Amino acid sequence: MNDFNIKEKATPAANDWGSRNHIHTLLLIALTVAGIYICYQLTAPFIPVFTWALALAVLFAPLYRWLELKVKHPNLTAAICVLAAVLIVVVPLTYVAERIMGEAVSGAETIKTLIESGEWNRVLDAHPRIAPVGHWIEHQFDLPAMINNAASWLTSSAASFVHGSVLQLIGVVLTFYMFFYFLRDRSVMLESLRSLSPLTVLDMNRMFDGVSDTVHATVYGTFVVSIVQGTLGGLMFWWLDLPAPFLWGIVMALLAVVPVLGAFIVWIPAAIFLFLAGSEGKALLLTLWGAIVVGGIDNLLYPILVGSRLKIHTVLAFVSIVGGLIVFGASGLILGPVIFTITRILLEIWSSQNKAEQAADKADNKS
Repeated sequence: MNDFNIKEKATPAANDWGSRNHIHTLLLIALTVAGIYICYQLTAPFIPVFTWALALAVLFAPLYRWLELKVKHPNLTAAICVLAAVLIVVVPLTYVAERIMGEAVSGAETIKTLIESGEWNRVLDAHPRIAPVGHWIEHQFDLPAMINNAASWLTSSAASFVHGSVLQLIGVVLTFYMFFYFLRDRSVMLESLRSLSPLTVLDMNRMFDGVSDTVHATVYGTFVVSIVQGTLGGLMFWWLDLPAPFLWGIVMALLAVVPVLGAFIVWIPAAIFLFLAGSEGKALLLTLWGAIVVGGIDNLLYPILVGSRLKIHTVLAFVSIVGGLIVFGASGLILGPVIFTITRILLEIWSSQNKAEQAADKADNKS
């Protein structure tokens, strides 16, 4: 009897941590975690590719669904959407990059001529209050040499900037490659995520809808408004005969994408420049246009384009976009808000489950 008890104690039960089942489970967990970590390391360089491919897939999903009913061939439908994306995204961006470099070189040459011709000194002498500061800057820094170096650098790097490096070209090709499969196999991918996720089908659909709304809100609400602001600012620069209006319009659009920053960083110095040059009327017009039209269009268009789709507080939206840009680079503009949205939905799911459990406990106590 004693021998039997000793053997029974020596043999681990099925629920003990030393049992074969638990060892097998722990080993499986360790291998799974190691595999996930290695897969993350392998895919980390392609995060920007996946991010922009996902954004394009979400944006072009309505077109794909419409074409799917007409074409009845998934490969051809996805290929048409990829071609449309190339024509809508890549071709305009290439044209804009070429114009930016041309305007940058032209602007640098204009400033160079302004300084070398002595116009800079005449402008300073016309405003005695700020002339000492301007002359101090001129003595501290060799402005002609700096402008010459900038113009030379812009001219020499224009070709490489426009055509891009080999890695950038590969990144663009991979983005549209992934975009093709994200469109064609989206149903299979979504179903795979549902089967792997511990969440219910309803919660997963809620997660997918939240990601889709976030991408739409980020692209349409941020990019469209910034493009409109840059266009309005650039048109005013052109109308006032300021140098490089296309370049500064692009710069204003890019600055309008980032929270806190904005087009005012460009048009305020331009208004000051016009005032110093003796064009007080143009300076006042640019100030009113920038403050009322360019600055106010954000409050008018953003609610119309976005509405309540991006359900993130203003502070969290700022943190998600700026933090995403810092952590992930340019793709963080999409990835940051998407991660915040997923986290918010997960917290809401936890909250609803806790409330349901508390309600069930109260019902049990009453009974």
